[in-house]
Amino acid sequence: MTTRRAFLRGLGVLALAPRWAGAAAPYDAFEKTIAELQADLKAKRTTSVELVRFYLARIAAYDHAGPRLNAVIFVNPGAEDDARALDEERRRRGPRGPLHGIPVLLKDNFDTRDMPTTGGSVALTAAHPTDDAFQVRKLRDAGAVLLGKVNLHELALGLTTASSFGGQTLDPYDLSRAPGGSSGGSGVAVAANFAAFAMGTDTSGSIRIPSSHNSIVGLRPSAGLSSRAGLIPFGHTQDTGGPMARTVADIAVVLDATVGYDPADPSTEKGKGRIPKSYVAALKRTALRGARIGVVNEMFGSAPGDQEVGVIVRRAIEEMRSQGATPVDVSIPNLNAQLAASNLLTQELKFYLGDYLKKTPGASVASVEEMLATGRHLPQLRGFLEGANRQPDDYLTSADYRSRLAAREALAAAVVRVMDDNRLGAIVYPTTRRIAPVIGGNQAGSNAGLSAQSGCPAITMPAGFTANGFPVGIELLGRPFAESTLLGLAFSYEQATRHRRPPQTTPRLS
Repeated sequence: MTTRRAFLRGLGVLALAPRWAGAAAPYDAFEKTIAELQADLKAKRTTSVELVRFYLARIAAYDHAGPRLNAVIFVNPGAEDDARALDEERRRRGPRGPLHGIPVLLKDNFDTRDMPTTGGSVALTAAHPTDDAFQVRKLRDAGAVLLGKVNLHELALGLTTASSFGGQTLDPYDLSRAPGGSSGGSGVAVAANFAAFAMGTDTSGSIRIPSSHNSIVGLRPSAGLSSRAGLIPFGHTQDTGGPMARTVADIAVVLDATVGYDPADPSTEKGKGRIPKSYVAALKRTALRGARIGVVNEMFGSAPGDQEVGVIVRRAIEEMRSQGATPVDVSIPNLNAQLAASNLLTQELKFYLGDYLKKTPGASVASVEEMLATGRHLPQLRGFLEGANRQPDDYLTSADYRSRLAAREALAAAVVRVMDDNRLGAIVYPTTRRIAPVIGGNQAGSNAGLSAQSGCPAITMPAGFTANGFPVGIELLGRPFAESTLLGLAFSYEQATRHRRPPQTTPRLS
């Protein structure tokens, strides 16, 4: 943490924190949705500058002090000036749209042209990307205020959100536990009301697991719906970026702003003609009525440690039934074998991360091999990095690589076939079969591979809490580019149950 604090002090961030911490907060944005914030901005009950000050005061009180959640690793020193300019633009010309003047925090593997992008790694503290990531550029264009960057599991290579630059982030619902990962900083920031929403990335659960562990909503979009350009790559085939927020409606608003074709990412060609005018239009309270939901019992697990979460998720499915849905038991043939055959978690890292490091000004290493040689990484990552670095230089033209890509297509076809044969609107299962581990442990029970390896979209939302008060998430998976259906079903369930509740460690500031 010494390195990180020295870095922040050099940027003037720590010096500014006391002013924010002591600032008056005439407007209370606690737990407010994007629509509610926008309505208050329109009615002149607040300003974007006041919103920035509200969230920064909470960051100072609960992230840098109090429970010291350690989620925010960089605060944008220009955020208040940006908000002031957007307030003036609103006064002169009106708002650009529903995100005008709304503060957002970004996972620190989204490139930003005016802020550091470290990936949580000490190897990248001097790196300076020359442009914004595509989704960041879209957020700026929509009028969002970039409040800063949040911690992640280093280079997104894990599920507990620890990094050599940012340290260990804590879960606000249980300070002895990890917050999930790799987008744990994003999950904590949203749960603790450090911003209106956050952006995360998901290679195999990195949006959905921390959303589940922080009682928020997280969406992994269909492969090709949102551009990956400007993300520090884990592996291009499974990487994607997406929104994390406290409500389904907020997810829909952010999705509207961040999807679309990008010539810098050929995968977005698949999304052409498949994006609706607005995802917000799909938000219907009655969407569960008459819906058929496929329950994959295999994904609930049978070990004693799986039962605590499983009971809560099965109760949630019964809540869906009470809203008019019909749960249907289904199975995906040879699921475990298909998941093993289609997994591309480590195979691409050496190549795509290496390319990113070579082209990023200021990066202190230019390859995974150099990162290993210099030791500029979290010690726990060494085995992972060594395994990735052992891939043959010609791996991306190998028979094994082609076989894994083909297995992904087969898995997607199997999922769609099960949904078609059973006339399903979605498939349902626990986001993860186990709650978050105690700090220092490893996350167990992830069900993230089905979406990540098929390219199908998935959304997680709060399903309730364990007896000890830890959040549990339920995941809905849909056909490719069926985000509207998923958002409708999730919204219907959310509005009927209202399971989301903020953590007691980060209450309203007096």
